[in-house]
Parts: sequence; C-alpha cells; structure tokens
Amino acid sequence: MGNGYCIHLIRHLPTEGNKKRRYIGWTDEPILEPSSVLKCTLNVSKLYGSDLLRAKQTAEIYFPNTVYNEDRAWRECYFGEFEGKTYAHLEKDLEYRDWIDDPFGKAPRGGESLLDVETRIVPALMKIPDQSVVVTHGGPIRIIMTLFSSEEKEFWSWDVPHGSCYRLEWESKKAFQEGKKCTSILAVPITANERM
Repeated sequence: MGNGYCIHLIRHLPTEGNKKRRYIGWTDEPILEPSSVLKCTLNVSKLYGSDLLRAKQTAEIYFPNTVYNEDRAWRECYFGEFEGKTYAHLEKDLEYRDWIDDPFGKAPRGGESLLDVETRIVPALMKIPDQSVVVTHGGPIRIIMTLFSSEEKEFWSWDVPHGSCYRLEWESKKAFQEGKKCTSILAVPITANERM
C-alpha cells in the first residue's frame, strides 16, 4: 500500500445476550463457545480493543500470542435502562422510540447517546498505529464507518455481524490524522475457512 494507512476493526464473537437480541452494552458477559477452531489469517502489528470480556476473549481466540491493549474507550454504547432488554420489551416505550429515531441526539434513560460514544471512540482511534487490529463492538465500528466512509450511509445501515472484520485504508497517515474519509472500507475474512 506504499505510504497508505490501514487499520482492521473486528466485532467480537456473539454472546448469549446477542443471541437473544438483547441490548448488551456494558454488561460484561462471555462469548458463546465457537463451534469450530478459528485460525486467524491476519498479520497483526498491534492489537487493541475494548476492556469488556467478550472483546478480550475474541482477541484471545484470534490472536492467542499477541499482547492485547485494552481500553474502556472502545466499549459498546451504554444502554442505561435499556440494557439487557429486547425490542419486544421496549417497543411501546416512547423514549426508546425517540432514541431509535435519533440515536446521536438522544440517549437511552441513564445511558449514552451515539454522539457520546463517538466522542470517546474518535480520540481512541487516533491513537491507533498503522497496521493495527481493534477488537470492539458493533456500535463503535458503525460509528467509525459512518464517519470515515466516502459513501453516505446511515449508522443503522451498516451490516456488522459478530466476528466480522473490516479493513479501512487512508491514502496516508496525515489523511488519517486529519480525519479525512477512507479511500476504502472492505469486509475481509479473518479465518482461512471464511468466504467473502
């Protein structure tokens, strides 16, 4: 890539709460046991990510011999009173509906808006060196892709499955540090048996 700048963002593997489609923000639950051995094909220079258990366990599975630099800034959105609940629990709650319609401007009761999450994620992102991998959550990944994609796309429109990996490239370190749009965002396979 020459003088380009690149990072990989990986969403943690699923948890029981994810399987039940619950809002799992700062709830610190473990991942479900993978159904097969996951051998990672990515070369890692530096490994960063959320301090929550599901991100650390995912990093350990994919990168067992790499030092993991955990940072609470990479956590998922804190869902406050919506934490652990599903759409079915919340669909009649007017504050929930308001938050879904404007997640950057409004916060769940006692929780964070996506603007709050963006405010802690962007400085953490700017500290990441070239060729690094970050293991984090769906919210932070969608925020970064919404901010840095040259394609105009809404936050909820990004498909970020559990265990997925995205490669973000900038034309230079300077372009990255200036917050310019990516030259590309690509979904890439993490394991040898994945097809993209």
